[in-house]
Amino acid sequence: MSRPAAALGFRVKSGWATAVLLVGPRTAPRVLHRRIVELADPAVPEARQPFHAALGVHEARGARAAARLVRSVERFAQRSLAQLWAECRARGNRIRGVGIVVGSTIDPAAIANDHIRAHAEEGRLFRSVIEAAVRRRHVPARVTVERQLYAVAAAALRIPAPRLKARSAALGASVEGSWRAEDKAAALAAWMAL
Repeated sequence: MSRPAAALGFRVKSGWATAVLLVGPRTAPRVLHRRIVELADPAVPEARQPFHAALGVHEARGARAAARLVRSVERFAQRSLAQLWAECRARGNRIRGVGIVVGSTIDPAAIANDHIRAHAEEGRLFRSVIEAAVRRRHVPARVTVERQLYAVAAAALRIPAPRLKARSAALGASVEGSWRAEDKAAALAAWMAL
C-alpha cells in the first residue's frame, strides 16, 4: 500500500522553527506531526542571535565572535534537522517538498542600521540552515515571506484567501494543544509543497 504524499513546512524564527508534517492528497491535507525544531543550541543562548554578539564590540573581535556562533548554529541545526528527517522516515513518510516561511528576504547589506542589519543577518542564517538541509536531501523547497503567504498560497492552491484562512485554522483540529500563527504558516507552506 502506498503512503500519501508528505511535505514539511517551517516557520523560521531566530534560533528555532515550527515544523509541520502534512500528508496529502493536496485537496484534503491533514497534519501528521507538529513540533519545534531548535536551530541553535539552547545551552548557548547567544547563538539565537549570533550577529548581535558583534554589536558594540571592536569590529574584528565582534566578527570573530559572530563567526564562531554561526558555525555553532550550522552544526547544531544540521543535527537537529537530520533528527527531524529521521523521525519522518521512521513514520514511513518520504518528504516530497518543503515550504519555508520567513519574516523577510531582504539583503542585510542593504540595511544601514547595525541593529536591524543584525536581525536580517540572523533571519538569513536560520533560513539558510534549513535550505542547506533540504538541498542535501534533494527535495524541492519554496521560501515565502509571511506577509505574502496567504496571497501566494491562494494563487498556488486555487482557493480564495478567506476560505484558505479558515481551512488552515481547521488543520489544527487534530493537533494536541494550541494551533498558533506559526503552526498555521508552517502548515500552509507544507500544503503548497504537497
